[in-house]
Amino acid sequence: MTKPVRWPLEALWQTLAPRMPGFSAELLDSVDSTNSECMRRLRAGQQEPLLLVALVQTAGRGRLGRNWQSEGEAAGASLTFSLALPMAPRSWSGLSLAVGLSVADSLQAELPAVGSRAPRIALKWPNDLWLQGQGAERKLGGILVETASWLAPGAASGATRWVVVGVGLNVAPRDGADFSTPPGCLHDLDARWDAPTALGCVVEPLVDALQAFEREGFAPLVARYAARDALAGRPVRLSDGREGLASGVGADGALRVRGPAGPFDISSAEVSVRPLPAVA
Repeated sequence: MTKPVRWPLEALWQTLAPRMPGFSAELLDSVDSTNSECMRRLRAGQQEPLLLVALVQTAGRGRLGRNWQSEGEAAGASLTFSLALPMAPRSWSGLSLAVGLSVADSLQAELPAVGSRAPRIALKWPNDLWLQGQGAERKLGGILVETASWLAPGAASGATRWVVVGVGLNVAPRDGADFSTPPGCLHDLDARWDAPTALGCVVEPLVDALQAFEREGFAPLVARYAARDALAGRPVRLSDGREGLASGVGADGALRVRGPAGPFDISSAEVSVRPLPAVA
């Protein structure tokens, strides 16, 4: 007999509500996109922090308009959720990197020793989580960060700035035929992972990370990011045609690249980056 799936929404609510008054957590059977649903609710007057988790996501969105959907997968084969909360950081630069670092640290806190064959969760600038090891790089998940300002109903002024953080993770193996980077999954790390367990591990530290980012920005995270940087020291090609050697990230989260004409930084969300094959 299959055990019933138990999602930790009540436990998350009990932990986070005292820190975020009015916080609610909801499990949706099916939705087009948890990010889109959060935005609709904010537009309709939602004024409290919100966590939405979807069993099925039919039109999930990734960066640059890419799709991230779970329709047609077995239940629990992926984890898709969005967290919406008000924020007022001095700068938004590097937020997606801070989110990715929090998720990676929560899922695999201990980095394997140098030379270990175990997969390691790495970060591919600016918003992908990769598994490295066992002779291949595979995409574990992605992050979509969106911001918007909303004026509370009845308020004369003082629009509140909100951030909606969407996270999609592969839990079980999936068909990689349509992916430019082969998909990896949490089962590659440990077959005992399931979507509810991953949610319970990730959400509270993510709230901590967002609140720390609001106070301090990305600069304090540069060294920690470097330990998981999947692109550092590798030749890369940008979607605008430029090429160079990735050289880490700056205090503002910009990707540093050493090109033929000299170093330059990439901070535009409209530019994608791909590592080039190693030259034998």
